[in-house]
Amino acid sequence: MTTTQTWIITGASRGLGRALAEAALAAGDRVTAAVRRPESVADLAAAYPERCLVAEFDARDTAAADGLVRDTLERFGRLDVLVNNAGRAVVGAVEELGDAPLRELMELHLFGPAALVRAALPAMRAQGSGTIVQMSSQGGRMSFPGVSAYSASKFALEGWSEALAGEVAPFGVRVLIVEPSRFRTGFNAADVLEFAEPSEVYGELLDGVRADMAGADGAQEGDPVRAAEILVGLAHGDEVPLRLPLGSEAVERISGAYRRGLAEVERWADTARGADFAGVPASARAI
Repeated sequence: MTTTQTWIITGASRGLGRALAEAALAAGDRVTAAVRRPESVADLAAAYPERCLVAEFDARDTAAADGLVRDTLERFGRLDVLVNNAGRAVVGAVEELGDAPLRELMELHLFGPAALVRAALPAMRAQGSGTIVQMSSQGGRMSFPGVSAYSASKFALEGWSEALAGEVAPFGVRVLIVEPSRFRTGFNAADVLEFAEPSEVYGELLDGVRADMAGADGAQEGDPVRAAEILVGLAHGDEVPLRLPLGSEAVERISGAYRRGLAEVERWADTARGADFAGVPASARAI
């Protein structure tokens, strides 16, 4: 991998995306800050005029992915790190959310990142290196009432990315799925976090969830600056994990989800094995 790396970071206007752009630029790297509002990162372009390219980009616009990668390659000559970071949440029970918010989150968290990865891979394969960073969530490994749409989109991103990792590894391209807990970003802010209209059926059940999500703004334990430094260090390092729970809460909650899942599998293992034909040898699969 090269010493100086070139990044594309979506959702770089604030939060973890902004912190990542700042950390990468401070490390001497080059960054394409892909944002819906270019003025939101004008200060970065002014501070690093030779190493920061600002691109107007909506992460849901799959047709714009090729152009974003092309502009980056034309400006900097290569692409080393792609960060699919743009995202948001909608809170509501399954019956309170129709197709529209579910489709929107799938477009933002799955279809948009998938298009951008497809656009970036030819250049990464040609140079024999690259790192794809998929910003998932602890909600991409576990879920709870009220966040079905958000978790569905992040679960989908993780499954897609796990398959991707095996496909691109022979070409020297790495995949890192980041699963943050709560970080002090705008994610829980009133103008970002969306709530479905409460219903009489689920209103009381989800009151605590709504209050918890809204009340977290400004009090999250995660430090975006420290997180960004960790991710920039990993991108420059020799090894990345497939999944990285980021933050103490993510480590504890995801570990707990794994333990509960394993315990449930073991509890019902005999029942599950009863679904097989009798006397058939166990399968020997290559994968």
